[in-house]
Amino acid sequence: MTMPLIGVSTSVTVGKYPERAYVNAAYLVAIQQAGGVPVPLPPQLGAAARAELVKRIHGVLLTGGGDVDSARFAEARYPTTADVSAARDALEIDLTRWAIEERVPLLAVCRGLQVLNVALGGSLHQDVSSEPGSPLDHSQTTLQETARSVATHQVKVKDGSRLAGILGALEVDVNSFHHQAIKRLGRGLRDVAWAPDSIIEGVELGDARFVVGVQWHPEELVGHDRAARALFEALVAQARG
Repeated sequence: MTMPLIGVSTSVTVGKYPERAYVNAAYLVAIQQAGGVPVPLPPQLGAAARAELVKRIHGVLLTGGGDVDSARFAEARYPTTADVSAARDALEIDLTRWAIEERVPLLAVCRGLQVLNVALGGSLHQDVSSEPGSPLDHSQTTLQETARSVATHQVKVKDGSRLAGILGALEVDVNSFHHQAIKRLGRGLRDVAWAPDSIIEGVELGDARFVVGVQWHPEELVGHDRAARALFEALVAQARG
């Protein structure tokens, strides 16, 4: 196998006509630069189509996007919650559990990290500016549409973790476009990276399986950041292996 197929979850429009499934091009570019072939997996896939595709993919990339439904972790919804898609939540949670069970390499980015955590029984802070509260602007709203490759804060990474080995560093400068974050860790997950305000920025499964999640957006940094490229290279290498 020279170019493994990487299933890439997509966003979906919510409350808009016509309904669309879409994914930011940066994810597709990052996977291809790392030597993989991206295969979009939209929420609109029926059970039969989904079953056929998962037979063929060798790795999974969970992408960023709208909020995870708080009902998934038994909490009332915050007023700031936006773009919740039951179909997307269902597909990605099923895909996550399948990848873990079948030992298919998985990289989870931003919302993807949150989906990974919820799929394993964890919970989320629904709006970090108010709960738990932070002086750090994790949303970076003014940059989201104009300068997504700008690093806005530092992340410290646990020495000896799989994530540290991939990144080749114990401190990295990252971009930040989220307002939800991990509260209670899911089963088997270890927190291995943190923002200056102690918000969890990286997780991994505590065994030999390749299951890694980051709260930032490395796909937007691959043009100038070796550590960001290394994340996608690691996913593709594991998928190829």
